[in-house]
Amino acid sequence: MRPQPPKIQDYAVIGNGRSAALISRDGSLGWLAWPRFDSGSIFAAILDPDAGGAWSISCATRAEVTRRYIPDTNVLETRFAGPNGVAVLTDFMPVATEEQKRETLWPEHELIRRAECTMGQVTLPIRFDPRSDYGRSDAAIKSTRNLGWRMQFGRSLLALRSSVTLALDPGGGLSGEVTLAAGESAEFSLTFSTEGPAVMAPLDLVRQKLELTIDWWQRWARRGNYDGPYREEVIRSLLVLKTLSFAPSGAIVAAPTTSLPERLGGSLNWDYRFAWLRDAAYTVRALHGLGYNEDGEAFLSWLVHSTRMARPELRVLYDVYGRTTPAEKELPNLRGHLNSAPVRIGNAAQHQLQLDVYGEVLEAVSVFVRKEKELDRETQKMLRQIGEYVCEHWRQPDSGIWEPRGALQHYTHSRLLCWVALDRLLQLQQRGQLRDVDSEKLSCERELIRNEITELGWNAELETYTQIFGGDTVDASLFFLALYDFEDAGSARMQRTYQRIREKLMPRPGVVYRNEESRTSGEGAFAVCSFWEVDFLARGGGNLEEAHTAFRTAAGYANDVGLFAEEIDPATGDALGNFPQGYSHLGMINAAMSLQEREENERRGTASRISKPIRRERERITK
Repeated sequence: MRPQPPKIQDYAVIGNGRSAALISRDGSLGWLAWPRFDSGSIFAAILDPDAGGAWSISCATRAEVTRRYIPDTNVLETRFAGPNGVAVLTDFMPVATEEQKRETLWPEHELIRRAECTMGQVTLPIRFDPRSDYGRSDAAIKSTRNLGWRMQFGRSLLALRSSVTLALDPGGGLSGEVTLAAGESAEFSLTFSTEGPAVMAPLDLVRQKLELTIDWWQRWARRGNYDGPYREEVIRSLLVLKTLSFAPSGAIVAAPTTSLPERLGGSLNWDYRFAWLRDAAYTVRALHGLGYNEDGEAFLSWLVHSTRMARPELRVLYDVYGRTTPAEKELPNLRGHLNSAPVRIGNAAQHQLQLDVYGEVLEAVSVFVRKEKELDRETQKMLRQIGEYVCEHWRQPDSGIWEPRGALQHYTHSRLLCWVALDRLLQLQQRGQLRDVDSEKLSCERELIRNEITELGWNAELETYTQIFGGDTVDASLFFLALYDFEDAGSARMQRTYQRIREKLMPRPGVVYRNEESRTSGEGAFAVCSFWEVDFLARGGGNLEEAHTAFRTAAGYANDVGLFAEEIDPATGDALGNFPQGYSHLGMINAAMSLQEREENERRGTASRISKPIRRERERITK
């Protein structure tokens, strides 16, 4: 009987700041798009085990499998403990400093796999079956003898070097087998080149590249200044975010995958390999709060560049170079993960109006710049244009944070973020960092938005804030009324809203649906919403013990190597949606930072209500 394909949580991610790959628990490479996150896939077995292509290195006998990341890195180790011996498979994409790369002339795109027997004797079957362009193209694999195997995809060249003898098989791929005794190893290097001449990757450099990659990641992890609770989880989440960053431009993608289903067998399958302003701005705040200022500044530079052409209007998402994303289309040749079709590339949400992105961008900028730091002329112009746009358009209905593809609505969360946009502009103006602003107009419009939210966004009969003006349903994004300092988390209104959220959106502790519709439609619960609850509790919405309990419960839904997808199946705990999801890990980081500040305040005997970590920074720099 054919084994069941791996589930989403059975994968782990490796990357190098340009692209990422997913490796399953059984040692199979099931996703890789080169040369960028949003390029066509070369391996896509996670979307179709037959047509997608995979590269497996597994144990020939039944084995107990455990895996881990080497501490504070994105280097993955998978341990196969069989009846006759133990083997460790190490997977990574090499990274190093530019000086180190120049010394050995590294390929721009390389993935290394290294299998080592650490005890007894182990036999490892190998199957290498690439399928370019999302499985739509089968390139002939040709031997170049001492230089390994090559596959030509148009102008692109894929090259495999192996210390193991491989042979062409009837299916068009390569296969082989190696038996290793204790202390013996096998090395594999896969490289991709779009411009000749291609840089060859000598296998005798594998150990050196592994050591340099481990050192690079650990040095980056040590740059953080976080010493609060759940440090291991926070560092892993930071490493995920760094994996999702595109180093050449500073963009940060939402996830490295496309079309992993939010509902098995359903059609909620989207391409997330792009930079959402909402997600990316949230990322900058987390990175800045933990001391990664260079990474945050790189994104801000990308943001200013990307928005230049369309201002004052901001698009919802961009590609990694700040350009318009490809038109959305379906790929009928792929069955989808566990037969959940369709598989889509491109994302039509780029054409939606989502007013909350303006507030997210302004919040990120206001936090990142220090009091002594001047904003350049181009950035000031962008901020003024955003302010003018919000003043003119905040009354419009939009698609909101969850991007439904139906009628536009007056979402409470969207109005809140318009209020945030104007509020942060006024703060920048008061700090002397933003000139030529009509502060009277901004103040007036800000007050009008506040009045609308408190009047139209509040249901007096149900005693709760609601998802849309005049509505009767709640949405987890209502937590942001407290997280962005519009309402005190301990206020009567927020406490009643929280009780309604618990009643309608939380079937069990640690699981929070994004809204009532998603719960009734059979979607998974959103992982990030669980951490919004923690953040809310830590800010005075509950006591410290409640907040810690909520954090531990939510964190328990990560997979065995600490990764979150977009959603959680409440019935099984399985991961759903694209993976790993940056927004989920951002929620964890910000929740942990809020817990840290709450603990500090209670030790000092100060008030239990705390500010958002980003507001702590804002208050510090204005003293």
